[in-house]
Amino acid sequence: MAPSGLAAPVLLGGGTLAAFAILFGASLALAQVAARPAGEGAFTVLLRWAPLIFQGFLFNILISFLSMALGTLVGVLVGIAQVSLLAPVRQAAWGLTQFFRNAPWLVLLFYAMFLLPFEFRLFSLSIAFPAWVKAVIGLALPVAANVSEIVRGGIRSIPAGQWESAEALAFTRRQTMWMIILPQAFKRMIPPWMNLYAILTMATTLISVVGIQDGLTITRAALVAESRPELMIPMYTLLLLMFFAYCYPIARATMALERRFNVKV
Repeated sequence: MAPSGLAAPVLLGGGTLAAFAILFGASLALAQVAARPAGEGAFTVLLRWAPLIFQGFLFNILISFLSMALGTLVGVLVGIAQVSLLAPVRQAAWGLTQFFRNAPWLVLLFYAMFLLPFEFRLFSLSIAFPAWVKAVIGLALPVAANVSEIVRGGIRSIPAGQWESAEALAFTRRQTMWMIILPQAFKRMIPPWMNLYAILTMATTLISVVGIQDGLTITRAALVAESRPELMIPMYTLLLLMFFAYCYPIARATMALERRFNVKV
């Protein structure tokens, strides 16, 4: 009998992990065969570089946390502004959302890296503006736009009767938004928000393009240092497994929340 419900995604995830493990093992075996006679084994080289690659991966996770936090903060405000009764506010929020939502993430990252200053001057004091902070801002821009759309959709999904009932009870629009609408919309926003975070985490490797030392940069540096082409697949697969092990549980939790909060129409 075909698997159903929770079993199917679990089997799918297990199969994907097994496929990665087989690929990793096969690439290690090939690298071992192709190793120089006097050189170290592929597995030994991977063990030596794995801690450093993992540190770079943790930096990717830190960037994803900070970008998601900043993007969520801005996105919630812009998303609420999208349903404002004031036409100028609503139109401005809509324009910002559409612009940053449909702009390439790498282009926004380049803009943040090269247009933002390298330091700020406060009277006679110079305050450095690190590249990783600019990278957080660059990634937070598209995140904020997508969060804005998530918030707008969540608010719009609440039946109009809720607004009418609150108005009949003499609630102000602000009270209705914060006390009635947003608490109900929040649970509907969680699954797409988590999905967006998983996408952002995988997109953090873009910071390697602008010269920031992340997991991908360190992996490339390790390959250059070893000068052994046969290690390319094992090393990149190792980094891939790190991202998969982190992002897959998020995807599973998102699917579970989608089922739990499924709205019956």
